[in-house]
Amino acid sequence: MNFRIIGLVLVFLSNNIFSQSTFYHIDTVREIKFNFDQPNWKYLLDSLYVLGDEQRIIGTVTIDGYQYDSVGIRYKGYSSVNITQTKNPFNIKLDYIINDQEHQGFNKIKLSNVIHDPSFLREALSYQIARKYMPSSKANFANLYINDTLWGVYSNVEAVNKDFLSKHYQSRNNSFFKCNPSSLDLFGENSNLSLSPGNDSLDYEAFYSIKSDYGWGKLYQLIDTLNNYPSSINKILNVDRTLWMHAFNYSLVNLDSYIGYAQNYYLYEDNSGRFNPILWDLNMSFGSFRLTDASSYFSGMNISQAKTLDPLSHLYDVSVFPRPLMRNIFNDNRFRKMYMAHLKTIMEENFSNLSYLDSANKMHQIIDQSVNLDSNKFYSYLDFQNNIDSTVTNTINYPGIKDLMSNRMNYLSNYSGYNHNITIDSIKEYNNTLSIGDDLWITANIIDADQVVLFYRFKSSGAFQETLMLDNGNNNDGAIGDFKYGAKIPNIGNNTQYFIYAENDSAGQFSPERAAYEFYEYYAPIQGGDLVINEILAINDNVVQNEFGDYADWIELYNNTNSSLSANELFITDDSTNLLKWNIPDINIPANGYLILWADEKHNEGIKHTNFKLANGGEKLILSNNSGQIIDYLNFPTQSTNVGYARIPNGTGNFVYNTPSFGYDNDFANVSSINQSKLSCYPNPFKNHLNILLENPNETLISICDIQGKIILQQKVKPIGHKLILNTSSFKKGMYFVYLNSSKINSIQKIIKD
Repeated sequence: MNFRIIGLVLVFLSNNIFSQSTFYHIDTVREIKFNFDQPNWKYLLDSLYVLGDEQRIIGTVTIDGYQYDSVGIRYKGYSSVNITQTKNPFNIKLDYIINDQEHQGFNKIKLSNVIHDPSFLREALSYQIARKYMPSSKANFANLYINDTLWGVYSNVEAVNKDFLSKHYQSRNNSFFKCNPSSLDLFGENSNLSLSPGNDSLDYEAFYSIKSDYGWGKLYQLIDTLNNYPSSINKILNVDRTLWMHAFNYSLVNLDSYIGYAQNYYLYEDNSGRFNPILWDLNMSFGSFRLTDASSYFSGMNISQAKTLDPLSHLYDVSVFPRPLMRNIFNDNRFRKMYMAHLKTIMEENFSNLSYLDSANKMHQIIDQSVNLDSNKFYSYLDFQNNIDSTVTNTINYPGIKDLMSNRMNYLSNYSGYNHNITIDSIKEYNNTLSIGDDLWITANIIDADQVVLFYRFKSSGAFQETLMLDNGNNNDGAIGDFKYGAKIPNIGNNTQYFIYAENDSAGQFSPERAAYEFYEYYAPIQGGDLVINEILAINDNVVQNEFGDYADWIELYNNTNSSLSANELFITDDSTNLLKWNIPDINIPANGYLILWADEKHNEGIKHTNFKLANGGEKLILSNNSGQIIDYLNFPTQSTNVGYARIPNGTGNFVYNTPSFGYDNDFANVSSINQSKLSCYPNPFKNHLNILLENPNETLISICDIQGKIILQQKVKPIGHKLILNTSSFKKGMYFVYLNSSKINSIQKIIKD
C-alpha cells in the first residue's frame, strides 16, 4: 500500500501515546532528590567550579521515587553559576560510576536554575517551539531537593549527547562540537566560524569543544568553505537546518546564541558528511538577553529595539564581529528567501494564532505552586505572575513575553519578503502501484511562482537532491501555462521523501511549510527477495570486532535491488510470537549493499545493536514490516565457532556453512573451489609475522584483505619458490584473506591473526 504523509508527524503522535510515562513530559513537575554523604558538599562543588575542573562529587539521586547510587554531580553553565548564590544549575551523570545506569533511557540530566527569567517559562516554551522545526532537546520542570531540603524549581532539559545524536541522526560517532569559547570575549568573535584564529585546525581549540574522537580537520574544512567558498557550502553544511536556527533565534529574539555572542550551539556531522547546527541554552530567549547582536546593537538594545530587530541585519548592515554563518549564506538569493519563509512559518504557527500563549499559560499553571514554594528563586512570586504579559524590572528589564511577541509579530508582518501570494496545493503522485526501481511523477498547482523545485531523497539521513518542476506540458503537468507543475523522481526505493519549494523575485514558499524537517513520503512495498537475511555469525570468537572492540554475534542483510532501500519501519526478531521485537533503525541500505546488525542484546550501545542474541544451537530469524508481513526468514541449525552461515550464491542462494564475509560478497569467501596448492601461509593462526610461500612460475600479485574486503597490503613478488616474510604486528585480531593473482593462476587462503 502507498502512503503520502508529512514526515515526523506520525512519530510525534505515536510518542505522545506514551508521553504520560516519559521523563520530559511537560504536564508533570518531576521530583529529583540529591543526597550527599559529605557535609561540605557545596564547598566541594564550588571548589571544582572555581578551578574549572569538570570532575564530579558522588551522591545518591532519586528521580520520582527511583533511587540511583554512585551518581556524579557538578555545576553546569557559565553565567548562571555563582558560588555566592544558593540556587546553582546542575549536571547529573547517572552512569558516572555504574556503567549503563540510566533513567528511562537518559544517563545525563541537566537542571537549569531559571536565572534571567522571571516567567520561569522561557526555556521549556522555546524548546517546545523549536522541536517543530529541527532536532531539539525536550524540556520541562523539576523540583529539586538536596538532603531532603527543597532547593527550588528547575528547568529540566535533555542533554545534547551521543544518545540525542543516535535518536535524531542515526549515528553517534561522527564529528561533534560544542560551539562555546573556553573564555567568552564580550568584544570578540567567539565561536562565530570565522577564519580569524588561523589556518591550522589546532588554532580553534579555544573556541570549540570537541565531543567526538576526531573531527578538527572536518571543522576547519567547514570554516574554510564557509568563508572562502560559500557557493559550495551546501556540500558540507545542512544549510536548511542553519536557516531554521537563524529564523528561530530572530523570531524569538534569542540573542544568547550565534546571532549574539556567537555561542550556545552544537555542530554535528551527519552520515552525509554535512554539519548540522543544534540549538542549546534557551533560558534567555524572548528578549531576556539583549547585550549584543554583533551588528547595529553591538553595545546592547532596549526592549523597544528588540521588538523591531531586523532579521537580515547581518546582510544589510555592518557586522561589528564577523558572522559568516549568516552573511555568507544570506548573500545567496534562494537561501535568503528560504530563510524568510521559515521565519514566517514560525511566527504564523506559534504567534499570530496565539498558540504559544496557550502553552505558556498551561505551563504557568503547572509550576505555579512550585514557584511559590521556591524560597531560593531569583525573582518574586509576583514577578512570576506578571512576566508572561508585562515587563519585570530587576537587574535588567525582562520583557513580558506577550508584549514582546505581539509587537514582534506586527513588525515582521510588514517586513519585505514576508507577505506574498505564492500558493502550493493539489499535490499528487501519479502511479499505478509503483514498485521499487520505478519512476514517480509529482504534480502540484502553484500560483505566482517564477521557479519551482522538487527536493527528494531515499534515506532520512541523506541530503535532498533537486530537480525543477515545470509547467510546459511535458511533465504530466497538463497544458502549458495552466499553473500545474510536474517533475519525475527516478528509480525510487521503498521510501521516497520529498517536498516542494517555489519562489518569485521577492519571496519563497515551502510545502509542507516545515520542510525540510517535515516532508511528504511515498512508500513502495519491499517484496520477497528485495531485502534478505544474507549471512549470520552466531559464535564470533575472533573474526571481526564491533565499535566497542567486542566479538559479538552479527546478522547481515543484503539489498538485492538496484535502488536504495530504507530500513525504516522494518523489524527483525528471533521470536515468531513477537514479530516487532526489534525495530531496525532508519538506515539506508544502498543498491546491492549490506547492513550489519550486531545481535548482542546491547541495544543501548547504538542503533545497530539488537535486543537479542543468536542462539548457538539454532533458531529462527524473521524479517518483517510494521504490518507483520514477513519479508524473509531463516531457520538456522547448530553453529560452529567462527563459521558463517551464508547464502551461496550471494543474496539469492541457499544457506551453507562458509567463511564469514562480513559486509562482503559471500561468493568470494567461498574458497573451497579455488586452487590453494600454489599458496601456503604459515603459521596460521599468526601473530606478529606471517610467512607466505609461493609455487608459481610467473610474477605474482599478493593481496591481503580484511573481512570487509579492504586491501590491507598488496605487493608484487618474483617467480618460483619465493618466500615472503611479512611484519603483521600492526594487524588487528581477526580473519583475513590472502589472494594470489597472476596470468596463469588464482589462489586464496583464509588466515587468522590471534
